[in-house]
Amino acid sequence: MRVILAGYNVDNAVLKDMQDKAGKRNDLTPEVLSAAYARISRDPRPIDEIRKSAREEVERSRKSNATIIFNMGHHSVAEHAVFNLDIIGVSRYVMEELEKFRLCSYTEKSQRYITLDKDFVTPKEIKGTRFEKIFVDMIAAQNEAYFKLYEKLKEHVFSKHSELAANAKNHNLLEGWAKEDARYITSLATESQVGQTINARNFELLLRRFASHPLMEVRDLGSALFEQIAEVAPSIVIFHEANDFDKNTFDQLKKAAVEILGQEIQSAAENSQQVKLVEFTPNADSIVAACLLHTASSFSYEQCRAVTEKLSAVELKKIFMSAWKNMQFYDSVPREFEYIGLTYNIVLSSACFGQLKRHRMSTLTSQGYDPHLGNTIPLAIKEIGMEPFFMEIVDKTNKVYEDINKEIPIAAPYILTNSHRKRALIKVNARELYHISRLREDTHAQWDIQNISRAMTEEAKKVMPGLLALIGGKDRYAQIYKSLFGQMPKVAEAVLPGKRKIKS
Repeated sequence: MRVILAGYNVDNAVLKDMQDKAGKRNDLTPEVLSAAYARISRDPRPIDEIRKSAREEVERSRKSNATIIFNMGHHSVAEHAVFNLDIIGVSRYVMEELEKFRLCSYTEKSQRYITLDKDFVTPKEIKGTRFEKIFVDMIAAQNEAYFKLYEKLKEHVFSKHSELAANAKNHNLLEGWAKEDARYITSLATESQVGQTINARNFELLLRRFASHPLMEVRDLGSALFEQIAEVAPSIVIFHEANDFDKNTFDQLKKAAVEILGQEIQSAAENSQQVKLVEFTPNADSIVAACLLHTASSFSYEQCRAVTEKLSAVELKKIFMSAWKNMQFYDSVPREFEYIGLTYNIVLSSACFGQLKRHRMSTLTSQGYDPHLGNTIPLAIKEIGMEPFFMEIVDKTNKVYEDINKEIPIAAPYILTNSHRKRALIKVNARELYHISRLREDTHAQWDIQNISRAMTEEAKKVMPGLLALIGGKDRYAQIYKSLFGQMPKVAEAVLPGKRKIKS
C-alpha cells in the first residue's frame, strides 16, 4: 500500500513569490490534478506517474479536461480542482446569494464578534437616482442607532452578568453579546467578507447563476470571480455564461403563482406561528428502526419493516438505544436516520437566516424579505427600554423601502435590517435535525437560532418521539444520555481539556 499527498491548499501569494524567484511555471494549476484523475479509469499506470505526465503536458491536460467534461459529460472530473477565494466588500444581502451553493465551504465575517464600521454597498440600481440620498441617509441613521444601542447594551450586559464581568478575560464575550443584539438594526447593505473554498464544478454553476441574476452586484461579483480563475483553469470551467433556465424560470413561476393563487395570498396573516412542521414521514420511528435492523442483519427491508410495524414504542426504543449506547456528544447518529424527513415553514429574521443557511445538508428555500412579517427584536433591547427607539428606526426604514420598492423593487431589500423577516421552507432528515439541535440548541449558540432550533425539535418530537429521544444541545448531551441509560456517557480522554494527544 502507498498513500501520497497529491496536493493541498497553498496561498497564491506564496506561489507567485516562488515564480518571481525561480521563473514562471505553467503547471501551477489545479487542472493537472483533474486531468490526471480523469485518466485513472483508463490508464493502468500508478496515479503518481499519471500526475507527472499531466504536469509535464499542461496544454494536453487542458484539452483532455475539455473533452472529458464537454464531450463525454463527466463533470465530476472538475470536482478535483479546488479554489480558495477571498471575497471582500460584498453586501450582506448578496452574501445570501453566494452562500446558497451548499457543496462549498464558507467562513464569513461575523457581525456577532466584530464591531461594525459604517461601510455599506449602495446598489448600482439606486446610484444616480432620486433614491440615492434617502438610501444613504437611512443607512447612516441605522448605523448611528447601532452604535447607540451597542453602548447601552454593553452597559446592560456587564451589569446583568456582573460575576462574569469581574474577570477581564470575559469582557470580549460580554461585548460580543451586546454586538450581536445591536446588529439587528443594521441593514442588509452592510459590507461583509468571506473566505470561500469551492471546486470547479460548483464554481461553474455559481458563475452561470450569477451571470443570469437580475441584481447588478451579483453579476459584478460573478465577473470578478471568473477573472480570478479564467487564466488559471480555463479547461474546467466551461458552462459559465448566462442561460435561459437561470434567467427566466422563476419569473415565469411568479407569473404562474399570481395567476393560480391570486394576489391576496401574499398577505402576512399566517404569521401567528414562527416554526410550523408542515410535512413529515408517517411512522418514522418504525421506519428508522427497520433501517437499522436491515443494516445489522441479512433480512430484506420489507421483512424488517413488517417486524417493526408490530413493535411497541418501548421495543422500538430498545433498537434506538442499541444504536446510541456508545455515542459521544460529537458523534453523529447513524446514517439510517436519514431515511425519514421533516419539512418546516419558518418565519425568521435575517440575522437568524444567516445561521440556518449554514446547514447545507438540508433543503432550504426562501421567499424575499417582507416588512409585513414584522421584526425580531432582541429581548435585551426591550430590557433597556430601547424598543420604541428601535421601532422608530424600523418604521423609517420601512417607509424608505416602500418608496424604493415602487420603482426599483430589485434593490429595495438592501435597506431592510437584520431584524426583518422572511419565510423559509426547510426540509431535513432526522440525522441533520440532530446536528442542528446539537449545535444550535447549545447554550453557547446565539439566542435567535436557539429559539428556532428548539421549536423545530419540539415539533418533531411530537410525531417521532422514539428516534428523537436523544436530541438536544451538546451542553445537555450527558444529562439526556443519563435519563435514557441511567448513567453518564463515557468521556473520551481526547476531548478532555488539556488531554488532547496525537499518536506518533
